[in-house]
Amino acid sequence: MSGYTRPAGQSADYLAAREDLRLAEIDLMRHREKVAAQRRALPQGPPVDDYVFLEGPADLDAGDSPVREVALSELFTAPGRPLIVYHLMYGKLQTEPCPMCTLWTDGYDGIAPHIARNADFVIAAAADPPDLRRHARNRGWHRLRLLSCGDSTFKYDLGSEDEDGAQDSTVSVFTRDDDGTVRHFYSTHPRMADDIDQRGIDLLTPVWHLLDLTPQGRDDWYPSLDY
Repeated sequence: MSGYTRPAGQSADYLAAREDLRLAEIDLMRHREKVAAQRRALPQGPPVDDYVFLEGPADLDAGDSPVREVALSELFTAPGRPLIVYHLMYGKLQTEPCPMCTLWTDGYDGIAPHIARNADFVIAAAADPPDLRRHARNRGWHRLRLLSCGDSTFKYDLGSEDEDGAQDSTVSVFTRDDDGTVRHFYSTHPRMADDIDQRGIDLLTPVWHLLDLTPQGRDDWYPSLDY
């Protein structure tokens, strides 16, 4: 093991356990890269409807009107760029913004300019534009494109809303052909299996991963809207 740390008093058992952990982390990284390559190699996805969203002024501080309609195909800013949509749980049966979705979106606002170098990125919620924008102002989301889709079947078709209007967090990726056809490439959800209830999209935020570095781990930590 090459020396990564040099504090005095490191026991042989501690160093051996650190080395075992390092090798396990390398295996995990290699498997994650393998899964990412498998995702990139997905065959061409199906065409989707050109869903219509509602969008207020780009400047959050400019009020909530006028509201304009924008089609899914119009969210692509240049040829060859993918579109990433985060489905925020707010609207219909979700009468209050989801704290976990809010945590994720707080982080997205900070990195939005970096994402924009390679992909288009928007936040879509079932909430009406004034409610969505009010929450965005409270959180300081000034770098994000915020869309309301409560009047369309977008969230239902992508699996982030059920028949009753209950919401789920989801991330979807779309591509656009040269002829303007929009295709679904990929979607994922927090609940991926019976034993994976909340962690399916944890890779989209560093918070839990930082907590996992500590002796206590993440335990049952859950975000709050009180900060």
